[in-house]
Amino acid sequence: MSRSFSERKNNNESIGYRNYRVCGSHLAELLLGKKDIEVWGIERWRSKTDNIDHIKDRIRLIECDLRDTSSVEKAIDISRPDKIFHLAAQSFVPTSWNAPAETLTTNIIGQLNIFEAVHKIGISPWMQIAGSSEEYGMVLPEETPIKETNPLRPLSPYGVSKVGQDMLGYQYAMSYKMKIVRTRGFNHTGPRRGDVFVESNFAKQIAKIEKGKQEPVISVGNLDARRDYTDVRDMVKAYWLSTEKCKAGEEYNICSGKDWKYRKFWIFF
Repeated sequence: MSRSFSERKNNNESIGYRNYRVCGSHLAELLLGKKDIEVWGIERWRSKTDNIDHIKDRIRLIECDLRDTSSVEKAIDISRPDKIFHLAAQSFVPTSWNAPAETLTTNIIGQLNIFEAVHKIGISPWMQIAGSSEEYGMVLPEETPIKETNPLRPLSPYGVSKVGQDMLGYQYAMSYKMKIVRTRGFNHTGPRRGDVFVESNFAKQIAKIEKGKQEPVISVGNLDARRDYTDVRDMVKAYWLSTEKCKAGEEYNICSGKDWKYRKFWIFF
């Protein structure tokens, strides 16, 4: 499970949950740059903090595992958030094929624990849940560009888990009038992106070749695959704006509106 954490304003106006890998660290930086914001975080004892080491002294951390009901309830009761940014997940698609049950449990039950804790404690924060373009899965040619009304046809256990999170967000927003915004982020990249992802992996291989640590051959997958990319720093701005501008219970695509073939990445290397 990816690491996650929360944030709150000093005047008790806002707080949020997110992961420490890529989006989480950039979202933390964004929010710390705003006036009167206090950032809280949740972490597990074995969590890595390399992406937030430069701001760790400005974040209040609580040990918590999202899959544990009492742990989540305690963390939310202590922090009393006004805003929650829930980005933590098992987010690597290939892993979801090898560990589908863990993916579904971490992503869906982890989010359910947050919703239940918020409901039980009786607070009313704005909550942004990070869905994915993987929810759309099989998209027919005549269905592009993809709109929020497009059918959800997930093609991986990860995609299914995100549909589950999405629908759970809708249900709790409708049933309990919770202020939940369902965002569906398309591909995003930038500083701190893990090297298991395609663009970072290409860059790593090139660096190793230049240092003589790899034969001058780059391993690639399907270079004709097309993806919509957004800078991660723009993505987290959209997450913040979703809690400021969007309507509770509704879903919102976050993307650039332009797709790229992986083959064209070579222009930038």
